[in-house]
Amino acid sequence: MTASGCVTVHGELEVVPGATRSEAAKALSDFTTAYNAADKAYDPDLDADRVTGALGAINQAGLKARQKNHPDGNPDHSPLELTDARYLIPKKAGWPRWFLADTDSNRDQDHGKLDTRWLLVFVKSGPGAGWKVSYLSVVATAQLPAFAKDGDGGARPVAADSAELAVAPKDLSTQYTQYLQKGTPDVFAPGTATSGWREERRTTRRAGFSYQYIDQPLDSGAFGPLGLETEDGGALVFFSSKHFERQTAAKGLRPPLNPDVEALLSGEVKSTLTKERVSGELVYVPKKGSSKDGGKVAVLNRLPGLTAAKGS
Repeated sequence: MTASGCVTVHGELEVVPGATRSEAAKALSDFTTAYNAADKAYDPDLDADRVTGALGAINQAGLKARQKNHPDGNPDHSPLELTDARYLIPKKAGWPRWFLADTDSNRDQDHGKLDTRWLLVFVKSGPGAGWKVSYLSVVATAQLPAFAKDGDGGARPVAADSAELAVAPKDLSTQYTQYLQKGTPDVFAPGTATSGWREERRTTRRAGFSYQYIDQPLDSGAFGPLGLETEDGGALVFFSSKHFERQTAAKGLRPPLNPDVEALLSGEVKSTLTKERVSGELVYVPKKGSSKDGGKVAVLNRLPGLTAAKGS
């Protein structure tokens, strides 16, 4: 019994680190083992209890499609190795709890010329639940900002409704999808996942086909935003979004299907094919009033994945 008369059960009321270092290391090891087993067998059941949120939707749909197309497993499987792990563990009260694993991988592109870090967000929904990865982002090492620390050397979490940032984390998914649809609000820095993606959609042309795009926020439950404060008062934030691409063919034509789309298809493709994708974004959000990057949100990585397809 505390002085205020509140009872702390399993740490629900006490502000404590989300995990111990050893617990975080075990969670990373368990995830890597399950991820590799699932990738080798193309079996979504083998890592279903290790993923959730945006990564879970992308991972499970992708494995389902590849299992259908390659029932004997992955002939090109190469085990993922995650090393040199640094754990950023924020304190919080209640559940869910979470932490970030900043790791090196054996998947650097360009034969090691571009050094990248794999950032994995682990979440735990309750005292009896297991750790699951909700976000995965691959970022060039040079793009990673320095993180702020609390008095005990731990990471500092950012509140979803923070008024100290250029955009509150809870608003990122809505503002991003509105920007993709309309070009406003103009809070995102130019880049391949912002202005470049809008331009790519605008200029997509194929004789006999028309294209429509719908973007929707995805910001509740396991898809909610999670962020850590940076030394300059900004934040590194993970958030989710959903995107639809509809292809409509002129009379006598039919939208093309690749094997992965066909594996996730419902309905029959006669003249229309709608693809549904989920994305996990990693952004740097400057503090309110900052002149850095024009005070705009910079998208550092976007991980998209096909999750469903429908024909009509």
